Amino acid sequence: MELSVAEIARATGGTVVADGGADALVRGMTWDSRCVQPGCLYVALPGERVDGHDFVADAARAGAACALVTHRVDAPCAQVEVRDTAEALARLAGAWRDRLEGTVLGLTGSTGKTSTKALVRDVLAAAGSVRATEANQNNEIGAPRTLLGADADTAYTVVEMGMRGAGQITALCAFSRPDWGLVTNVGESHMELLGSQDNIVKAKAELYRALPAGGIAFVNGADPHAADLCREGGLADGPATIVYFSGTGPVPTGAGLPRAAQAPAVWAQDAHLDGAGCPSFRLCARGFAALGNDGADGCAPCRLQVRGLHNVSNACAAAAVGLAAGLSLDACIAALEASRPEGGRQEFLACACGAVLMNDAYNASPDSMRAALATLAALDVPGRRVAVLGDMGELGPVAADAHRQVGREAAGAGVDLLLCVGELAGLIAEGARAGGMDASAVQQPASLQEARELLVRELGPDDAVLVKASHFMGFEKLVEGLVD
Repeated sequence: MELSVAEIARATGGTVVADGGADALVRGMTWDSRCVQPGCLYVALPGERVDGHDFVADAARAGAACALVTHRVDAPCAQVEVRDTAEALARLAGAWRDRLEGTVLGLTGSTGKTSTKALVRDVLAAAGSVRATEANQNNEIGAPRTLLGADADTAYTVVEMGMRGAGQITALCAFSRPDWGLVTNVGESHMELLGSQDNIVKAKAELYRALPAGGIAFVNGADPHAADLCREGGLADGPATIVYFSGTGPVPTGAGLPRAAQAPAVWAQDAHLDGAGCPSFRLCARGFAALGNDGADGCAPCRLQVRGLHNVSNACAAAAVGLAAGLSLDACIAALEASRPEGGRQEFLACACGAVLMNDAYNASPDSMRAALATLAALDVPGRRVAVLGDMGELGPVAADAHRQVGREAAGAGVDLLLCVGELAGLIAEGARAGGMDASAVQQPASLQEARELLVRELGPDDAVLVKASHFMGFEKLVEGLVD
């Protein structure tokens, strides 16, 4: 972002109440006074525990050129007063979106959003300059930050879009106005808030409905809800071009998917995990001549550095985006093979005792739990396979059954020692015992500290341990305690 104070006021409908130079250019933005860069915009957001207005003076002293506030603060910088700073941030992002010359891609899904975003980012970097959502900053605050972090001439801006209720993706699309849209899948996440799978489909399909004429909808043709997504997203007769991807073989043509036989498609075949848990497969593509990419068709081998079979689908999605951007199949594969996992997502670390720790503590859903357990099962380790699993959030009426099923999955994955931490995790333990695990191999520590102490006693240098739960469980503290 590069705007003057006066332009920021016009874009947000605000008033300059402290003039530090209305014509001065403001570059970049942050809502964290500790991350201020000289000349940036500081957005004073109210919070449950702290109010960003209390740090405006600190931000100004650190070099902020302007602050977005709801009331004037005694601080040595320009200030634009607005009714609501979060709402104004979205309006500012929408105004900056008008100046972006490149392609904006909106990306959502029940699982795999952040992992797919990272792969898409790394593939698109081979086609031009890229700005992508940092970490999982995918809400009504993070999405504007992604757009405002792009330069006017950035070739591709990838906006990850989280969703906690109906209409939220529509709201994010209102200011980001994506040219392309990608839905990774439809799972059980958000069942607590949306109440049914049909409602989740409708909420995810809001991204497709927001696409303009000439836009591209990237559709997971292997997802059981793909046809419903296409229908709810208006893709059958809509103005957007459809590009399919599938991590489990060619896209089915008889599953109610519009134009499945003619649309450009990317798929994987012969996928398997090696002893390190990394997938290898043949990446195939066809039909991209319709998008002006004559050299995209064919098949070639690909081996990822990110672990888990679920990342095969994510890689196919990223390759579909890359091919739509004009890259060759070989260029997409080279970028995919060079991509590395982001922290907290199947990140492999070394415990102090020498055991391999599979850090997947950032988030969890039934699908991602199954994928992580499958990766643990595929690892070539001489010792035991240990899993520390915790509660999964936002599952509503399916929570109990989902946790029991994860326990049965753990039993079937050959886990030698299972630690279940959390109230709902007790149902994981119940499911594991019902699935055939010996009761002595299933333990329920009362806290993360107790789990850490047990692991310190039990883990050996030849073992591998998976740590996974929803973010609110704080399992990253357990990871830190084991690797120190």
